[in-house]
Amino acid sequence: MQFQQLQYFVAVAETRHFTRAAEQVHVAQPSLSQQIKALERELGADLFLRARGNITLTDAGEALLPLARRILADTDTARLEVQELVQLRRGRVRLGATPSLCTGLLPDVLRAFHDRYPGIRLLIEEGGSHDLVRQLARGALDLALVVLPLPTPSPALTTVELLREDLVVVSSPDAPRPGEGRRTIKVVDLEGERLVMFRHGYDLRELTVAACRSAGFEPDFAVEGGEMDAVLGFVRAGLGVAVVPRMVATGAGRGLRVTPLARPGLHRTIALAHRSDVAPPRAARELQRMLVER
Repeated sequence: MQFQQLQYFVAVAETRHFTRAAEQVHVAQPSLSQQIKALERELGADLFLRARGNITLTDAGEALLPLARRILADTDTARLEVQELVQLRRGRVRLGATPSLCTGLLPDVLRAFHDRYPGIRLLIEEGGSHDLVRQLARGALDLALVVLPLPTPSPALTTVELLREDLVVVSSPDAPRPGEGRRTIKVVDLEGERLVMFRHGYDLRELTVAACRSAGFEPDFAVEGGEMDAVLGFVRAGLGVAVVPRMVATGAGRGLRVTPLARPGLHRTIALAHRSDVAPPRAARELQRMLVER
């Protein structure tokens, strides 16, 4: 099995078209087809069902695709690791983070990293922990900032806890203070409040809904489906209240009232994750060190 054959296989699997795949990998279409057939002979199974104008993966092709993508990603990482050299003058880091961490924790650390290593490209992927874990597993990310516990425990990932952050309730200063005006409130005081809620798959959504149900009530959503910036905007407009990380609330500027949650309150644990079976590239390891020591 050759690296080039896997490249051609992934290109066909993604385009579902032999001619377009050949154009994508800059090779003649007959050569690409021959290499795919050679790969199928070696594996002893057809990878594609070929019908006129309709290319689909067989069961064998579906099984091979994630493995092939991982092999290609690992090879790309190895190439970049060698190219970066000891001085870290060039290369890239692919970092995943939840949107709230992109606005709260990351800017200062990334600025310091960029000042020290201006030749390193920083590629940031925003998403929920579930999506980021999946991207780490398939080799699409070097590191990811995720919320613990992970939605699906993965023995293939190594996690290092970075911080434990309080969650607070934000509301519009023009609206009545939640919890009948008290300076601190409990989760149960959110019963009867209209909540501005994040989209499905957002870690804060699952945490807030679970806390409300544990307190004995079902949350009432005024608006749902937004990312962090949208949720804060809806709260400023007086549509409802939201539960957000203290770091986000502190950095959100004017137009928000912040109400702490009384003990035991709500918290989230942030961790830095990477694949256990492949060491992150040198540049990623340096960013990892800066995040841990920040």
